[in-house]
Amino acid sequence: MSTSSPEAVKKLLENMQTDLRSLSMECKKKFPPVKEAAESGIVKIKTIAARNTDILAALKENSSEVVQPFLMGCGTKEPKITQLCLAAIQRLMSHEVVSEAAAGNIINMLWQLMENGLEELKLLQTVLVLLTTNTVVHDEVLSKAIVLCFRLHFTKDNITNNTAAATVRQVVTVVFERMVAEDERFEGIVEQPPPVQGNTNRRSVSTLRPSAKDAYMLFQDLCQLVNADAPYWLVGMTEMTRTFGLELLESVLNDFPGVFLQHQEFSFLLKERVCPLVIKLFSPNIKFRQGSSSAASPAPVEKPYFPICMRLLRVVSVLIKHFYSLLVTECEIFLSLLVKFLDGEKPQWLRAVAVESVHRLCVQPHLLRSFCQSYDMKQHSTKVFRDIVNALGSFIQSLFIVPNASNAAAVSAPAGGSGSGTQGAAQGGPGAGGVSGALTTQAAFEYRGTWIPLMTVSVQGNIASSCNLISRQCFASACVRSTDETATENILKAELTMASLCGRLGLVTPRDAFITAICKASLPPHYALTVLSSNAANLSSKAYSIQGQSVQIISPSSESHQQVVAVGQPLTAQPQGTVVLTAKNIQCMRTLLNLAHCHGAVLGTSWQLVLATLQVLQPPRTTHSLKVLTTAVMTDLPVISNILSRLFESSQYLDDVSLHHLINALCSLSLEAMEMAYGNNKEPSLFAVAKLLETGLVNMDRIEILWRPLTGHLLEVCQHPNSRMREWGAEALTALIKAGLAYKHDPPLAQNQRLQLLLLNPLKELSNVLQADIRQKQLESVLQILQSQGDCLGPGWPLVLGVIGAIRNDQGESLIRTAFQCLQLVVTDFLPTMPCTCLQIVVDVAGSFGLQNQELNISLTSIGLLWNISDYFFQRGEAITQELEREEEALQKQAQEKGETLNRPFHPAPPFDCLWLCLYAKLGELCVDPRPAVRKSAGQTLFSTIAAHGTLLQQPTWHIVVWKVLFQLLDCVRTSSTTADKEKIESGGGNILIHHSRDTAEKQWAETWVLTLAGVARIFNTRRYLLQQLSDFFEAWEVLLNHIQSAALSKNNEVSLAALKSFQEILQIVTPVKDSDKAGDALAAMGVPPVLIDPLSASGPGRPLVRSDSLVERLTRYNGAEMQAPPPGEESALEDSALWWSAWNTWYRTGTDSTRPPSGPAEKFSFIPSQPFLTALIQIFPALYQHIKANFSMEDLKKLGVILHGAVSVPISSDASPFILPSYTEAVLTSLQEAVLTALDVLQKAICVGPENLQVMYPAIFEQLLLFVEFSCKPPQYGRMETKHVANAKYNQAEWVALNYVPFAERSLEVVVDLYHKTACHKAVINEKVLQNIIKTLRMPLGLKYACPSESTWKLAVSSLLKVLSIGLPVARQHASSGRFDTMWPELANAFEDFLFTKSVPPDNLSIQEFQKNEAVDVEVVQLISTEILPFANFIPKDFVGQIMAMLNKGSIHSQSPSFTEAEIDVRMREEFSKVCFETLLQFSFSNKVSTPQEGYISRMALSVLLKRSQDVLRRYVDDERLSGRCPLPRQQVTEIIFVLKAISTLMDSLKKTQPENVDGNTWAQVIALYPTLVECITCSSSEVSAALKEALGPFKDFMQPPISKVQNGES
Repeated sequence: MSTSSPEAVKKLLENMQTDLRSLSMECKKKFPPVKEAAESGIVKIKTIAARNTDILAALKENSSEVVQPFLMGCGTKEPKITQLCLAAIQRLMSHEVVSEAAAGNIINMLWQLMENGLEELKLLQTVLVLLTTNTVVHDEVLSKAIVLCFRLHFTKDNITNNTAAATVRQVVTVVFERMVAEDERFEGIVEQPPPVQGNTNRRSVSTLRPSAKDAYMLFQDLCQLVNADAPYWLVGMTEMTRTFGLELLESVLNDFPGVFLQHQEFSFLLKERVCPLVIKLFSPNIKFRQGSSSAASPAPVEKPYFPICMRLLRVVSVLIKHFYSLLVTECEIFLSLLVKFLDGEKPQWLRAVAVESVHRLCVQPHLLRSFCQSYDMKQHSTKVFRDIVNALGSFIQSLFIVPNASNAAAVSAPAGGSGSGTQGAAQGGPGAGGVSGALTTQAAFEYRGTWIPLMTVSVQGNIASSCNLISRQCFASACVRSTDETATENILKAELTMASLCGRLGLVTPRDAFITAICKASLPPHYALTVLSSNAANLSSKAYSIQGQSVQIISPSSESHQQVVAVGQPLTAQPQGTVVLTAKNIQCMRTLLNLAHCHGAVLGTSWQLVLATLQVLQPPRTTHSLKVLTTAVMTDLPVISNILSRLFESSQYLDDVSLHHLINALCSLSLEAMEMAYGNNKEPSLFAVAKLLETGLVNMDRIEILWRPLTGHLLEVCQHPNSRMREWGAEALTALIKAGLAYKHDPPLAQNQRLQLLLLNPLKELSNVLQADIRQKQLESVLQILQSQGDCLGPGWPLVLGVIGAIRNDQGESLIRTAFQCLQLVVTDFLPTMPCTCLQIVVDVAGSFGLQNQELNISLTSIGLLWNISDYFFQRGEAITQELEREEEALQKQAQEKGETLNRPFHPAPPFDCLWLCLYAKLGELCVDPRPAVRKSAGQTLFSTIAAHGTLLQQPTWHIVVWKVLFQLLDCVRTSSTTADKEKIESGGGNILIHHSRDTAEKQWAETWVLTLAGVARIFNTRRYLLQQLSDFFEAWEVLLNHIQSAALSKNNEVSLAALKSFQEILQIVTPVKDSDKAGDALAAMGVPPVLIDPLSASGPGRPLVRSDSLVERLTRYNGAEMQAPPPGEESALEDSALWWSAWNTWYRTGTDSTRPPSGPAEKFSFIPSQPFLTALIQIFPALYQHIKANFSMEDLKKLGVILHGAVSVPISSDASPFILPSYTEAVLTSLQEAVLTALDVLQKAICVGPENLQVMYPAIFEQLLLFVEFSCKPPQYGRMETKHVANAKYNQAEWVALNYVPFAERSLEVVVDLYHKTACHKAVINEKVLQNIIKTLRMPLGLKYACPSESTWKLAVSSLLKVLSIGLPVARQHASSGRFDTMWPELANAFEDFLFTKSVPPDNLSIQEFQKNEAVDVEVVQLISTEILPFANFIPKDFVGQIMAMLNKGSIHSQSPSFTEAEIDVRMREEFSKVCFETLLQFSFSNKVSTPQEGYISRMALSVLLKRSQDVLRRYVDDERLSGRCPLPRQQVTEIIFVLKAISTLMDSLKKTQPENVDGNTWAQVIALYPTLVECITCSSSEVSAALKEALGPFKDFMQPPISKVQNGES
């Protein structure tokens, strides 16, 4: 609420009336006048309030009257009344209702109170309120009020004194503030100031306005008082102290400098009064007041007086600070005085105070600049600035000289206040004592154990050089000694400033000196860095005698008063284990960082000093890098490290020269670290390397200017023996390269080929470093470069590929693996982006990965990459061709200009074809790698590539492919295989083949040979049309056949078998693979599905040929007209007979060599071909025959026969037999045997449909087949080799097993029968006695019968004989006259004889059923005789018929085997057979009219023998029966009698059936003669005999009535 508001006014009126009432009450008794005045005052106030609207203004007008009662109250000198009155007066003042007159009255009243010593504090308060609330008090009234305050200051009461002092200060300020306010009011009004008059003692200056006049008078009197003169204006002063006066002067000068600068009157005062006063007071004999009661009795003293001195210096500081421009000359004097005060002979306190003043001036740069301009830079002037610097230097250094104990007492004077610049003296740090004036030593100080004498430097001209040496020494020493953080901070700031200044001015030595000082302060004592090594002599002792005085030096030890904050690794070969950094070291480090940050551009060569020190902050990056021991600087270290990192970021703002300085410094620092790291197990310093990296990264935009020194050094680092050092070098280098490539340069890298190659070059240089870790880093970065910049490498590709391909076998797996990842990335992602000229490099690099032997999987995968590359060539063929041809033209042009020939591999071929040839050649190299897996994979890839993409090649190129790639590869593989083979066989030492599972190298090379041969053959097959157009195709064909032959004859089953597969392939036949063919199908392995053609079905000459690609699908667009599809007639070109006969000769040579049996048992190591091989060999013939049958001669057939026979005769190794042979009981043919029969079948079919002249070959075929039939009973011998029967062979023993030839012989027999069926009437068959040969051959199994190896053999032989005879006998009868068959009949008779009456005994285990079946076969033969031979006896030689009859006779009389059991007797006696023989005999005897006497005789003879024999048997039986009594007769005798009885009954039946006239009478007589004997047998005891007897007796009933005789010739 303001004082003028109605409420306030109302309140004021109320309060005043209350005050007056109170006053009236208090004075009622003692002071009636006062009471009356008070009451009239109340009336007065009420009147004013009633009459006026503006009450305050009215009050002010009447204030003298209003105030009067209160003034009277104060006059009573009653404390209570006085207090009440003063309070009321203050209330009025605060409402500003006091007029000038009233104010004068109040002041007078206060003066009286003061003189009476009443209410002193209230007085001061009232004065202050009066003067501060309004401006009514002026001139004498004001001076009286001020004097009143001064007087109260010098009372005996301390509280009053201090309050008064404060009031005086405030009042003085108020006076000047009024003046400032007044100036502001009149600011716009320009007045014409009268000329300033000279020094006058007038108490006023007429030109000044009222407030200014007051201020002027006050200031003038202050000067008078300080000068101990009487005041002009402040009348009534009784005493005054200089100190108080000086303080007041200082405050006015300091607070109101504008007043003195704007008003000439005041400026005049300053010059005329203040300055002389100061100079006078500075004089040695200062007169000053000692605070005595007398105003003018100063006691003169010799020594300066501290309080005055201190205040004087402050005044001086203010004068120089604010009024330097007015007081140039005076300031020169002041400054000289200040400098003198710093002198060592002055008291310590004085010097301290002087230093403080100097500091005040030095912190104002404009002043220092002015000093230099005004004094030092003028000719005949004091060199003030230099003197200040020298004096400060001397002063600071003197602090470090501590007098010994004897002089310690000389220290005097209190330590006064101190500003921040006093460094440490006032704080009581080291050297806080003073040095007595008597002690005059040469200025010097100890720095890190070194005594450094001071030299005062006096250099004209340049400011910086004039002060730098002293400054360096001072700062260095001060910094070492400082224990106060703020002080240290200031010292460091100063050193920083000096260093940067020297740098700007190009003063190298001083700059380096300052920097060295900061650096040393940043590190612990005794920590020697080579760059910081001081040239000062290190003295061993710590106390020296200087000018005869013994001086002790305090060396600050880090243990005593510095807190250790950080411990790091030492950066150089220090004796101590760790670097102990104190808080102060860290502080110095910060300064050093600031220096580097803000003034990097002027550091130049000093960078090395700075960096050498800073690297302490970033010790090696290991777990124990910085162990912080206290928390004091825990927070600082990370911050500082952070600043350190940013320091190098800011290098981007340096100019090129400064940047080079920085790089050079880092390099030399790094070289030093490298030196240290040699042969040292300690962690090396990596600081320099890390910072080189940072610097490079932030200066990417101008990387060219620093790239060579930067990378050159890093490459050296990469070769360092210390692994950490190397690792960081590589890390830095690769990071720079990656960043350089990723940076968006202007112009872009794509258009700046030189820069790109410059950036990539160090990457290539790294390949020369042998250490694996470096190569690993290099390759990892290549991988990252590919991933991020792979698509824009352009001309850099050869470099990058060179790096990837620079692998060696001694590098270890992980390196090769990383390099390979890069290559994979290149092949999968970047082939389209690279120049086509680089494709060949890619092929070479991929090949080199295939050939490395560290990591097999990589070799294999790289072969896969080659396949991918070939695919890429194929897809982008057109584009690549165009680009390569453009390149070729350019190269050709260059070569012509130089007069050289163009030199590139496979030169005459076009460039694109050359690319393919390089790929093929590389794969070819891999095909003969020592590792089998690589060979296999490379082989498959090579042939797949040629097969898939060969059509792209031009025809002449195929010539190179065939001769330089394929045949060369075959030769290498053959050589390697055969050598490996021989070695192994020698080492085996057995007499037989070493099994493949035990013979690795040979086995592995065999697989390679297989694959290679199969691949080449496949190419010859699928690309037949292409290759046939080559001029030397026939030579190539011969070479290929030669390879096939040598492989087929190799002593390895797998190779030989595969060779035949390849043979089939080039003949364009592929047979189905049998389960037993264990050798892997090479084609299937190549991923080519085999085309299965049954050789038997491929019989027609027009059989379609198997081709993997149709010619029409060729890329005709690619080679234009050259590659048109052939006309349809061209198919016949394949039938070129020369090619086929060449193939036949190869087949024949192979067959002959492989089936020729060993010549004798001595050949222990002879190689015996395997069954699958022989099978394949024979299977080739049918297809081959299709092409050569036109000229196939008998001679050739004989050659074939030899091979077939040889092949079938070859035995099997016992360990292979379980896989090839069927179990012995199965009647199955082996594949080989089937193939042999197939071959003969093809031949006989061809003869059948061929021309007549071919039929002469039939007998040869029969001959061959019959040879095979003989195998059933007489297996063939293979040379003289011993073979075991398959049933007896032990599988785990290496022995030879003869095959089970039975099924084969039987099948051959079936074929013979079948063929004979077709060809029985052919002339050649008849002429060559084929039938006789058949019978002759069959005679063997027939004769052996039960002794045959297989029971089925003789059964088949019989059935075959029957079939052949049923066809052949009619033919034989037909040609009986020609005599061609004469020799056949005896053979046939012998065959029957051998079979029907075999010498072999049936096996014991033959069952009855079996026996009956066998008997039925015998019966069948007899029936054949009865149907096919006997009826045609006229056409048959008589001898033969006789033999047959004798046989039948023999068969009809049964002589049983003695081994039968009783139960079997009926069956085993071949009753049926005997019966049939008998019947046939009888039939032959009786059924026909006897054509010749001889025949009849044979029949009758037969009967009579039979009957006679029957009679004998019966008689003998009867006799034996009688003799035996009750004993039964032997079983066989019983059997015999039974048979005889049965024969008799059969004979009776036959006789009945026969016409009576055909039977000879003699025969009847013999039959009837049997009757009595039969009757005699009736008594026999055997029931079986009785039954047979019953049957035999039965027919005799027909003889019981004699036959009716015909009347002949009239006789009865």
